[in-house]
Amino acid sequence: MEQKLLFALDIGTRSVVGLVGEQVAGGIDILAMERQEHNTRAMLDGQIHDVPEVAQVLASVKTRLESRVGPLRKVSVAAAGRALCTVKATAEIDCGARGALTGEDERALELAGIQTAQQQLATSKAVADPTGYYCVGYSVVRFSLDGTAFKSLIGQRGKSAGIELIATFLPRQVIDSLHSAIAAAGLEMATLTLEPIAAINVLIPPTMRHLNLALVDVGAGTSDVAITREGLVIGYGMVPLAGDEVTEAISQAYLLDFTVAEMLKRKLGGKTKNVCFTDVLGVAQKAPASEIVEKVSPVVGELAQAIAAQILALNATPPQAVLLVGGGSLTPRLPEAVAQALDIAPTRVAIRRPDSIGGIGKIPGELCAPDGVTPLGILKLANGNTLNFMQVALNNQPLRLFNLGKLTVADALLVAGIEIRSLGGRPGMGITVTVNGKKKSLPGSHGQPGSILVNNEAASFSHPLAEGDAIVVTKGTDGNSPCPVIADIAAIPPAITVLIGDELHTVEPVITVNGKSAAAAMKLSDRDEVICRPAATLQEVFALLGRPIEPAEYRYTINGAERSFSRWPKLTLNQAAAALSSAVRDNDIIGVDPGEPPTVAELLGFGEDTDAYCHVLFNGVKCPIPLRRQTVQIDGKAAELPQVVPPGALVDFTVYEVKPTVSDVLLAADFDPRTLPATGRIDVLVNGQLAEYTTSVKNGDSVDVVIR
Repeated sequence: MEQKLLFALDIGTRSVVGLVGEQVAGGIDILAMERQEHNTRAMLDGQIHDVPEVAQVLASVKTRLESRVGPLRKVSVAAAGRALCTVKATAEIDCGARGALTGEDERALELAGIQTAQQQLATSKAVADPTGYYCVGYSVVRFSLDGTAFKSLIGQRGKSAGIELIATFLPRQVIDSLHSAIAAAGLEMATLTLEPIAAINVLIPPTMRHLNLALVDVGAGTSDVAITREGLVIGYGMVPLAGDEVTEAISQAYLLDFTVAEMLKRKLGGKTKNVCFTDVLGVAQKAPASEIVEKVSPVVGELAQAIAAQILALNATPPQAVLLVGGGSLTPRLPEAVAQALDIAPTRVAIRRPDSIGGIGKIPGELCAPDGVTPLGILKLANGNTLNFMQVALNNQPLRLFNLGKLTVADALLVAGIEIRSLGGRPGMGITVTVNGKKKSLPGSHGQPGSILVNNEAASFSHPLAEGDAIVVTKGTDGNSPCPVIADIAAIPPAITVLIGDELHTVEPVITVNGKSAAAAMKLSDRDEVICRPAATLQEVFALLGRPIEPAEYRYTINGAERSFSRWPKLTLNQAAAALSSAVRDNDIIGVDPGEPPTVAELLGFGEDTDAYCHVLFNGVKCPIPLRRQTVQIDGKAAELPQVVPPGALVDFTVYEVKPTVSDVLLAADFDPRTLPATGRIDVLVNGQLAEYTTSVKNGDSVDVVIR
């Protein structure tokens, strides 16, 4: 029977660990192990910076292992958690017309939330190139329906469904650098996982995930965080601080080469009370280990605070316990500092070692240390085919998917950047119009759903994918917004009939849109205001008949200057005087009298100025006396004030001031002396005093004619 070897590489910031195992009935037996540190700082914070240097170390580890187990071609690796980017996002979908929600609806809502997270990542400026990131996992925080929280929406009915989730993204450059280094070492990537995923699969099996636990893999460059709760891994995170910060602090405090400071740091966790070292000046020194621990204590505190902040960001509250793994977890006082930062009991923070792992046989003593967790996790996951790359075709275009589990059509759509909502076919936008003061809402038409085919067979978002699958996605067709005409939304009233003079007229109804005249066939837009009713007033009747009532204009030459005079026609309605605002009904009789040209008084404005008169009492009766007199000529002939002035006439007039006398009073009062008796004495009194006919009078005077 052919031996099946599993090869795993843990490519860390400080060192590379290679494991070769054999797949057996009970799981995996470890056959060989090699560890080699980088010659230079070729990796920083878990990211490969010098691909050739890292490839050389990988090739060296591979060669030594091959000398013991034979040729190795495929390898399983893990990407550093430092590359992870998490985004909390929310999304909503309209479900009022869906009936009872299904699992497919719930999945569509999850995908909408992930795409919202992708959009937030693209606009947040949290990463330099958001187009190079894609989602590698997500955790649902809560569902909601019409504002009420639910654990699941399946079977529920409502108008608006919502979701809140945490999505995790990984940049493509992390994978590319791993690919390059592995290929340069003569290897092919078999499977890929994330370092926190590998660690959690070793220490926190599914049977423990109902507990709210935080696993922290403290390496050299980064501290990876994973959280479990309610049977799930709810999120992954990364802290860009780890063991190197402690090494740097020692290097700065004692003027040491980084490599010397790293060796010195590793001695602090042992039983050695005093440590010896040589600084960069060549001076040999000896210092108590406790003194060095005290000097780096602030840095350890900062690391613990950063780890605690990341845990709280993912979990919202302190977890039940914290499991520390990785070489950096051995940093003195770190467990106590993490417990203090989270405000939990020190006994709830512990350094874990992989003494025994389900599915892996006897573990070498060298791996029974905190930094052995991740390589063992990579080896364990190498036994499956769930964490690798899968090649499919989407609409005849090749698509490479990062496989972090059971890939589905939805995962392919996300990677391809296809808008999930576009497959449903959105309903057309409705419009609102106002008809005679009342609002009417007109809905858009329903959209037509798109289709998903996998290998020419109908499929859903949750359809599982396999290597080489051909996916064809047809986007849905959006509905249309309504485009009604006036006659569609308003009852067009019948025309009315009126008699104007001797002519019978048909008056169409008043139809306007936004205050402008319109036809019944006019198309309407959102928020249009429509008026549609019979003609209501004389003004509307004449306007609809195309003969608006306007004043007649007469032109004259007055004292050599061109002037005009306007006269409005006199209107009657059913033989009664009317105005343009008068209400009109069917079969009404309307009269229009254009009138005649103005009189001299009207044209020149005589008789209208009250200041041009004074008022006296003549025999006890109030009598106005003109203070001005005028002479008027029309076309060279004398004219009186009541005389009508023909259009186009030449009018000349003069006005002069006069001082009224008793004679003027008698003239204004139409006093006829011939009515007086032939005998007898006649006295004229002004204010009770005898006066002559030439006596001046003023406003308020009293003039009396007395016969004695």
